[in-house]
Amino acid sequence: MIALPFAGSIVAAVLPTNSRNAEAWLAGAVMASGFALAVLLYPAIAGGTVIRSVTEWVPTLGLAFKLRMDGFAWLFAILISGIGFLVVLYARYYMAPADPVRRFYAFLLAFMGAMLGIVLSGNLVLLVVFWELTSILSFLLVGYWHHTAGARDGARMALVVTGLGGICLLAGVLVIGHIVGSYDLDKVLASGDRIRSSPLYVPALVLILIGALTKSAQFPFHFWLPNAMAAPTPVSAYLHSATMVKAGVFLMARLWPVLAGSPEWFWIVGLAGMASFVLGAYFAIFQQDIKGLLAYSTISHLGLITLLLSLGSPLAAVAAIFHMVNHATFKASLFMAAGIIDHEAGTRDMRRLGGLFRFMPITATLAMVASAAMAGVPLLNGFLSKEMFIAEAIETHAISILDTAAPYAAVIGSAFAVAYSIRFIHGVFFGPVPADMPHQPHEPPFLMRLPILFLVAICLVVGIIPGHTIGPFLHIAVTAVLGPETPSYSLVVWHGFTLPLALSMAALASGAILYLALRHYLAHCEEGPPWLRRLKGQRIFERALLTLSWRWARFLEAFLGTRRLQPQLRLLVLVAFIAAVWPFWSYGFGTFRPALTTVDPIFAALWTVGAIAAIGAA
Repeated sequence: MIALPFAGSIVAAVLPTNSRNAEAWLAGAVMASGFALAVLLYPAIAGGTVIRSVTEWVPTLGLAFKLRMDGFAWLFAILISGIGFLVVLYARYYMAPADPVRRFYAFLLAFMGAMLGIVLSGNLVLLVVFWELTSILSFLLVGYWHHTAGARDGARMALVVTGLGGICLLAGVLVIGHIVGSYDLDKVLASGDRIRSSPLYVPALVLILIGALTKSAQFPFHFWLPNAMAAPTPVSAYLHSATMVKAGVFLMARLWPVLAGSPEWFWIVGLAGMASFVLGAYFAIFQQDIKGLLAYSTISHLGLITLLLSLGSPLAAVAAIFHMVNHATFKASLFMAAGIIDHEAGTRDMRRLGGLFRFMPITATLAMVASAAMAGVPLLNGFLSKEMFIAEAIETHAISILDTAAPYAAVIGSAFAVAYSIRFIHGVFFGPVPADMPHQPHEPPFLMRLPILFLVAICLVVGIIPGHTIGPFLHIAVTAVLGPETPSYSLVVWHGFTLPLALSMAALASGAILYLALRHYLAHCEEGPPWLRRLKGQRIFERALLTLSWRWARFLEAFLGTRRLQPQLRLLVLVAFIAAVWPFWSYGFGTFRPALTTVDPIFAALWTVGAIAAIGAA
């Protein structure tokens, strides 16, 4: 399943430049094949079987190329391949004839393979390898239109932030391996008590969470995601729904039995999730670019999932996994709708859009249903997981300020979500048609609209009969994560008149009132929220890069620089010597002790004499 996308990527890269249809057929066939393979494995997964495949990798370090599919990994494999197929179908009509589609499909297929590698890895080091591969491939996809400065800047920012997060993740994984004595995921998941009681638990937790939070664009690492909107819309739809940004919350859920339950987990994950949920929704209200609005809403919804995972409650973890699936369906459809609007009207700026319902009523209706699911309107899938979220937020999980603030944050963030959803619907599809709209739009081809129709149908069906649709799939995923801690829960539309229902209705009403109050201001305002417009993560990021790459470099050059080669060579040899000796000096640290390589004394003496001669000659 993992090899197929990489093989397809190679084939896509060597096809003739003008083979636009062949590229789309190839990518679609690969995505559909991956989906079919996952479907064929469902009976075994539903029966509780964990499918494993092991190939020796670095035996001396206890590393193996181990793949592991349980219910949670299976659910993500379905999302990655299924939504991937819909994105390919959509991209066939979205990409312009002049676009280099060979490069697009090659990168997209490789990205699919890397994401499947993350969810199917049975070894933590292997997971990190695929993790960093997704960062590299997302850099190539976001920078696809590299002739524009926005694409180059957004791609660079995404690579730096997620790449550095991946390095922290690697360090955290190495610490976990030291604690457990293995990088095998099965052994790690069985060692929760041992890990949490270790003095190295907090360093490992912080490092792993930095990796997860940077990947899922959670506060304070959220700023890279809106700048990645320079990517083609099919890429945005794929990255935001089932792949790139879901990797972080996937990892937190995957390691939930091992890392959750401590005060450190509660505070770090809870603060990041709550800030992302509320601030992301607040920023989304004041965006003028449709994709910018959807990007900040993604930050907010991933913050909702992160906040749920922080609570340490098994039922909250169920709600988090449920919302991962729901968010994938309505967010992919909304990005595709945004792409159609841009494709047909010639702009994504909501100040230059309006009245599109009369030109494209079918697309508008689909987008409105998806937006309603995003807002948490009843009888749609987003309402169910949002109500579960509010129900968990009002429960007492820990006696702390964060626990007290959770219900208020849940209602406020949900109200903001309603406001930006209504703004998207009303501002784009209703009202007068602006005189400066670049093109007079019309309905797109049916096959370009078909993926949105399919995803919106899922939002409706799951929202009306959740127990008979998503219920069995959610159960196998939850059981794979929680094991014996799996709680009893009920996926039904009506639970009676309850406090969570009342708070959900209050959020819907408050969000509608908030939009009506801001409607005229939003129609002409500058992009960005009042009072916080100048607080831009991009500016902080650029200044940090300038400091590291220029100012510190000049300082080090002034401190260490010299015109003479001998001091420079002496410094290099000293650093190399320290780097070589340090592992032997601290040899007791680490569980893995590979056999030492036999050293030929004559060979070592020759190298020593040569090094001394080189230094003397300098």
